[in-house]
Amino acid sequence: QVQLVESGGGLVQAGDSLRLSCTASGRTFSDYIMGWFRQAPGKERDFVAVISSAGSSTRYADAVKGRFTISRDNRKNTVYLQMNSLTPEDTAVYYCAANAGYFLVVEEGDFGSWGQGTLVTVSS
Repeated sequence: QVQLVESGGGLVQAGDSLRLSCTASGRTFSDYIMGWFRQAPGKERDFVAVISSAGSSTRYADAVKGRFTISRDNRKNTVYLQMNSLTPEDTAVYYCAANAGYFLVVEEGDFGSWGQGTLVTVSS
């Protein structure tokens, strides 16, 4: 399995931007589809975004479409989540995850490797 470490979380105000990073090690990063999920306090973990292994295709949850952008740099073994126009509803622990498949899956159970998460708090 690939090991994943997220970074970039923090406390921001509504309307601010934040970029999360997730760096992978242990396997060939470019073999993996990468996803971001989030878990708000007291709620289940939800899909946020996913990107193909080459970075040419993406999918987003409706709640973040138009505000968040997922990207990757396979030379740096890193996937990013650029988050703009943040609202308090975006407050959550954000997790990156890896899938060793070919399709842009969005279900939590399809991802075999997970990071430890990074907390994003958006104040009003």
